[in-house]
Amino acid sequence: MKKFLYTASAAALALAATSGFAAARDQIQVAGSSTVLPYAKIVAEQFGETFTNFKTPVVESGGSGAGIKEFCKGVGEDTIDIANSSRPIKADELKSCADAGVKEVQEVRIGYDGIVFATDNKGPDWALVPADIYKALAAKLVVDGKLVDNPNTKWSQVNPKLPDWDIAAYIPGEKHGTREVFETKLLDAGCDKAALKAAGIADDKEIGKTCIAIRKDGKAVDIDGDYTETLARIDSNKTGVGVFGLAFYENNADKLKVATVE
Repeated sequence: MKKFLYTASAAALALAATSGFAAARDQIQVAGSSTVLPYAKIVAEQFGETFTNFKTPVVESGGSGAGIKEFCKGVGEDTIDIANSSRPIKADELKSCADAGVKEVQEVRIGYDGIVFATDNKGPDWALVPADIYKALAAKLVVDGKLVDNPNTKWSQVNPKLPDWDIAAYIPGEKHGTREVFETKLLDAGCDKAALKAAGIADDKEIGKTCIAIRKDGKAVDIDGDYTETLARIDSNKTGVGVFGLAFYENNADKLKVATVE
């Protein structure tokens, strides 16, 4: 049975997969990326309205990694038919698919999205650069030539132009495809690799790992649910900063104020 993967890329990728269109079921099952979720729901609704002989597909979230994992469990009525993802499928995931009998996989890009930093809409304006985000959220920083646990507790310590708020960032969890975008486009881009080398880390791979390692002291909180959970965190902590998909932000612009990132 053939399965198809549909992907789209930009700041985030959108990936979906279909298998035999639920041959043993009368309803298509979809799961995966919360970034792709709004688009997938629109497509599912249009499908149900256009093809009235079929039930409207069931679309759930859960994250890119979780969606692909379910997709790669095999073929048949007990597996999902479409996996949405905000990144391309990885080589080890393709192997997992093949080992479970999902051997004909085609990946197709379907659209573009981005990620934004946003705060409560009543908060001050924010202007960030990747180095600010790295200094606020990295697990370790070089201080006085030595690699130490991140000492910054307020955004104003990172950059005096930023608000004097305690650092509280709600970021995509590790199973989300947008986590990779966050790591590569912001953390890695803002990382001072020369300082890490000067501090004694010679291996480029180790430098790369250090650049994207997130602090675990409660200042950065992984959100494993969808963006509604991130929004709820911002609503309960008015000085928190959240990472959202662009489409989600645009649908909630009355509640959020976007930060500029240069």
